Amino acid sequence: MKLAALVSGGKDSIFAIQKALEEGHEVTHLINIIPARDDSYMYHSINLHMVELISAASEIPLIQQQSSGIKELELDDLSLALRRVNVDGVSVGAIESQYQASRVQKICDSLGLKVYAPLWHRDPEELLTEMSKVLDIRIVRVAADGLDKSWLGRSINVNSIENLKALNRRRMVHMAGEGGEYETVVLDAPFYKKRIEIVKSEIEWEGDTGSLKILDARLVDKNRII
Repeated sequence: MKLAALVSGGKDSIFAIQKALEEGHEVTHLINIIPARDDSYMYHSINLHMVELISAASEIPLIQQQSSGIKELELDDLSLALRRVNVDGVSVGAIESQYQASRVQKICDSLGLKVYAPLWHRDPEELLTEMSKVLDIRIVRVAADGLDKSWLGRSINVNSIENLKALNRRRMVHMAGEGGEYETVVLDAPFYKKRIEIVKSEIEWEGDTGSLKILDARLVDKNRII
């Protein structure tokens, strides 16, 4: 199929693209929705400028659409974006969110598009392990008991997966962050032609929630030594 990929820059949407390409689909566009509110039910709002670098790194054209961020009304904004591309379906990184999955399905049904959701109902630990082997994933937001400032900027790897397993047992933190416990950005993936390097960032912390705000980043050759 020809697919448009709904992306936030995080691990789930990027890994869905990787799976699509591995299965022989063509990803013709990245679709990024920019909500006017931080509490959007559908779309991420942190470090969305990184999606432009992901588009440049992967050489996949980007379509961005402003959104009200208002519950239910924000669905119309996704529909507007999808009307701008000529594709067979939409790639999404949904794992367990029935709210998001059902609404994307409804929009795609109205437009005659198929939904490609390769991560749907995958085991979180298995999924994270598989992702960590091929993606350079960094945590850029935390909002759960047990996830402190030390997690910001941290890679998803064998050690952090073990720590997340422990937090899941003790405090019911969803390992894949599906409940909003954490958000990520992907600096490298097999389909990127170049990788992304964070040049400058700062931590913003309020109460028990914090973010790694990326102030400057650039593309570098993959064979460049850090």
